[in-house]
Amino acid sequence: MAVLKYEEIAESLRARIAAGEFAPGATIPSGRDLAEQWDVSRATAIKAVDVLRNDGVVVAKQGTGFVVTETPVARPAGTRRAGSARILGGMPFLRIGKPDWAEPPTRVAVALGISPGVLALRRIRVLQLPDGAPHSCVEAWFPPEIAEAAPRLADAAPIAEGTTRYVRRQTGRFPTEGVDVTTVRLATDAEADRLGLPPASPVAVLIHTAHDQEGRPLVCEEGVTPASLFEQVDTYAM
Repeated sequence: MAVLKYEEIAESLRARIAAGEFAPGATIPSGRDLAEQWDVSRATAIKAVDVLRNDGVVVAKQGTGFVVTETPVARPAGTRRAGSARILGGMPFLRIGKPDWAEPPTRVAVALGISPGVLALRRIRVLQLPDGAPHSCVEAWFPPEIAEAAPRLADAAPIAEGTTRYVRRQTGRFPTEGVDVTTVRLATDAEADRLGLPPASPVAVLIHTAHDQEGRPLVCEEGVTPASLFEQVDTYAM
């Protein structure tokens, strides 16, 4: 499928941001400048910037233009319906520790289709409420073939273009189906510590698995939310 011009411009800007040409807080080229650089209409250039804004990569700053976000934004585990942007329902988050190779819990290993004892790459983040209090913690697990083909997943720094686009660029694989399973249990000691909860507090757990165009798992995320903050609302015809 042909890449539209505004998509090409947006991907070029993503790559420049990811490479550090535009650091957090830096201003990206204006719509007028982009239109001149790419020999396109200003409307096309603005549409490209809108793609980055909708994904939470840049934000509008009065009197300046669009600047690269200083606080990374992510969605909770799940909530990745087709057509949704990262910024929609997104929250600021903190990365916990450095990505590491570990043996995933059995339920995650099964979702990823890996055998017991096989290590996967783990990235941990804590999503925050507006007052900075923790909302949920998410462990994202990548199978070995994905982690090895996309080495920046092992870096502690956020990936400006988003992990989905980065993995697609590195591997050619992209999510076409998501499976979300919600359960309840008691928090582990590590989860309670991350979320500021008393030991063995009740939590809701959402296990999100993304599958690629051939049905192979790309990532499994285990999102844990305190019972007091979890709410799921479904509206449907009857």
